[in-house]
Amino acid sequence: MFEKLTRVEFSNLDKILYPEPGITKAQVIEYYIRVASKILDFVVDRPLTITRFPNGINEKGFYEKDAPSGTPSWVEMYKRYSESAKRDLNYILCNSLDTLIWLANLAALEIHVTLSKSKSFQEPDAALFDIDPEPPANFGDATEATLLLKEKLDGLGLVSYVKTSGKKGLHVLVPIREGYSFSQTREFVHLIGRRLASESKNIVSEMSESKKPGTIFIDYLQNSHGRTMACPYSLRATPQATVSTPLRWDDVNKKLKPEDFNMVNIAKVKDDPWRDMMRNKQILG
Repeated sequence: MFEKLTRVEFSNLDKILYPEPGITKAQVIEYYIRVASKILDFVVDRPLTITRFPNGINEKGFYEKDAPSGTPSWVEMYKRYSESAKRDLNYILCNSLDTLIWLANLAALEIHVTLSKSKSFQEPDAALFDIDPEPPANFGDATEATLLLKEKLDGLGLVSYVKTSGKKGLHVLVPIREGYSFSQTREFVHLIGRRLASESKNIVSEMSESKKPGTIFIDYLQNSHGRTMACPYSLRATPQATVSTPLRWDDVNKKLKPEDFNMVNIAKVKDDPWRDMMRNKQILG
């Protein structure tokens, strides 16, 4: 089916990875081929971590930072010492269509990326606001908080970009110029979160309050060295095969539902709201 497109040697293409909609590995590979140009535009040179589900999402998957045994020689990697693992790890760099297809064949349904590139690993190129609702707060409540955040960033003269997380929340990114540290972006995001929390009783900005029922946590901690976020257009391990989907701000409203953004729907969308995002790097105000 795909052999003429790639150097990847395929396996178990008929394996059902999403039982509820009956999505096979072959369909997952096809999805990633369809959105490859959008993914690669953002992910090139960013160290990856992946979550693999070789037996489908109803079985336990596993998280992987180090390139697995048998990684083809043509897959680019970034070697770096891991303080948690106490050894060097070879992080995968998804710098080609072949590599993206290879990841899909590994049943790497979820692709997570760092907020910095390998050549400047300790300098982020974006500040991330992770908007996370705690039940009974829902996705609609998260969109309201996200729109308040946009107003705050607009007031600072900052252009921001939004996507669904693919699960229960949303991500807002502000692309930034070189020279910032993670401690600086983390403090900036935390500061904005505190301002929003002071103006809204439903928004919290401290980890100690993040599990308080009915609140929306503006998570600033992902702005840390080595932390990752779901890659734009990455699948998520949910029953509906949801996708972490970039949106236009005009499309963000309380009627949105995470399951509306799934593998079948998003594969057909040609527009990419994040196409020029990383060409719009800014100074944090």
